Amino acid sequence: MRKITGIIILALAMLSGCADAPKKIVVKEPPPPPEAISGQKAFHQMYVASRAWAKDGMGVKMSSIPLAEVKGEPGKSGAWQVTFASPSKQKTKTYTYSAVDAPGNLRQGVFSGPEEGLNPRMRPFPLAALKIDSTAAYKTAVEKSADYLKKNPHSPVFFLLEMKQNSTSLAWRVVFGESIGTSSHSIFVDATTGQYLETRH
Repeated sequence: MRKITGIIILALAMLSGCADAPKKIVVKEPPPPPEAISGQKAFHQMYVASRAWAKDGMGVKMSSIPLAEVKGEPGKSGAWQVTFASPSKQKTKTYTYSAVDAPGNLRQGVFSGPEEGLNPRMRPFPLAALKIDSTAAYKTAVEKSADYLKKNPHSPVFFLLEMKQNSTSLAWRVVFGESIGTSSHSIFVDATTGQYLETRH
């Protein structure tokens, strides 16, 4: 009887010890910081989303949107905007991609705006025309802007993609400055071949 009692006491002591063991604290890793992405990658994400709106939709214009919340990288941006045109609908629709929720009605991910009328002067381009990414266009622009960048090493940069005026080329316009209106230097790069096209002051 004493032996059985001893075993029970020992078992209770072991159970008590287990109950008092400290619990492991699981520390959650902080989420990674939002990343800027290239124009071609952002375009493809918005293009896929636009197919639900119009199977014949084609890009008309794409522009980068700099965000204070996202660290910039050469040739990349925290947000992008694309206008698509549908010949069958005779409408356009603008989509945005953003790495984070941000001012200006930007929400994380891909979102679309309302339909608008199709301007006959618009010049849509097929997906296949966009072969050169904004990162490659930026590299070419920097190579062609050595003198300008020596004088303006901290100039902001943004990107515009559309059919070049009076041309059959789809072109990246790498703009050094806050806007096209205030910029004194921009480089045009063919978005299909990667060829340097023009410097505009």
